[in-house]
Amino acid sequence: MDSRISGFYSLTMEERHQAIANALSLSPTHFHPWINPESLDQDTANRMIENVVGQLSLPVGIGMNFLIDGEAKFIPFCVEESSIVAAASNIAKRAYQCGGFTTNVDPPLMIGQLQILNIDDINNAIQSIEEKKEELIEKCNDIESTMIRLGGGCKDIECRIIESESQTMLVVHLIVDTRDAMGANAVNTMAERAAPWLENITGGRVLLRILSNLATKRLARASVKLSPQAISSNGNASEGTEIINDIILAYHFADADPWRAATHNKGIMNAISPIGLACGQDWRAIEAGAHAYAAITGRYRSMTRWWIDEQGWINGSIEIPIAVGIVGGASKIHPVARLNLELTKSNSAQELAGLMVCAGLAQNLGAMRALATKGIQEGHMRLHLRNMVMSAGATADEVDDVANAVRQEGGNITQSLVDAKLEQYRNQS
Repeated sequence: MDSRISGFYSLTMEERHQAIANALSLSPTHFHPWINPESLDQDTANRMIENVVGQLSLPVGIGMNFLIDGEAKFIPFCVEESSIVAAASNIAKRAYQCGGFTTNVDPPLMIGQLQILNIDDINNAIQSIEEKKEELIEKCNDIESTMIRLGGGCKDIECRIIESESQTMLVVHLIVDTRDAMGANAVNTMAERAAPWLENITGGRVLLRILSNLATKRLARASVKLSPQAISSNGNASEGTEIINDIILAYHFADADPWRAATHNKGIMNAISPIGLACGQDWRAIEAGAHAYAAITGRYRSMTRWWIDEQGWINGSIEIPIAVGIVGGASKIHPVARLNLELTKSNSAQELAGLMVCAGLAQNLGAMRALATKGIQEGHMRLHLRNMVMSAGATADEVDDVANAVRQEGGNITQSLVDAKLEQYRNQS
């Protein structure tokens, strides 16, 4: 399979389905859930959450050109913002000729936290827990569970002392291997199961029993490197070197300044969260963990790292917690999420996590490259133009003609200009 399909952006939706079907040796009808407004029927929606009154549709776009660990990948994005899919695909295309992306993902270990209060002697309580650790682990795993049968379950127990405003408390971490599940429900159940045993051992009172979304034992990493020729606009190494130097300066700004880092990291999550949404993942948990990890040193920093190697190539890496699953949850209930997850060809939760951080790394480089050259607005507004024309009230038959008229005008694209061009088009018609 090749994830590079020439002119994909210019094809009709039906032609895009056919192109992807050809690449994956499938029938185009396989992708009908993408265009069926009833893919998520009312009965299913009504069972997923409470107080259901309807459904909301968002576009699903495909990130192209990705080569990850030597394998070509199509990546689904579910998002409303223009230019995200294009920017990630553009960098993936540039990286393809340089070897693509490589990943390294931790085993799927989640942390369940138990907050234990009113302990007379915390150090003695910790010693007692350590002495009974193996027994506690066995009790946690003594349940009928597919996850445990597949080699998952509680693997370790750790203790932390927290000095809070109200009191000194003991926090116990259950380290749980969730296999190919995201694992929130399994970890929360195990934490609640362990609570009375820990109260008996410590003599304290367990209050909160819940997983942490700062999944520091479940980190996903990706790296990429591009030559000056690949990063340039026309294959010119000298121009590419200048762009690389400016990108590094932009990165240093983000890593040093939290005001810039917030927007810099939002751009990274512009790719990661839409993939999570497209594949039925808890993208809010992913967001929370990623931003918390960006501040784990005590200062909010860039989620990515960028540097120049001895050959003058730009190198980038990312390391953030990514807790995702390919079994259970919305990924198995929502037909479009199920299709999107299938499209990624992820055989494990770790593979899906690796794919997501590669997209985040590509999106980050794309944004910095745009900022360091022509600025972010030129490309963004060009891609956003059709939305602006529709916002002005244009019909489907008018959108392309009005958008072309705005482009031919040159200069800044504004809503006032779009409104004027629509009025002019209608008067001429």
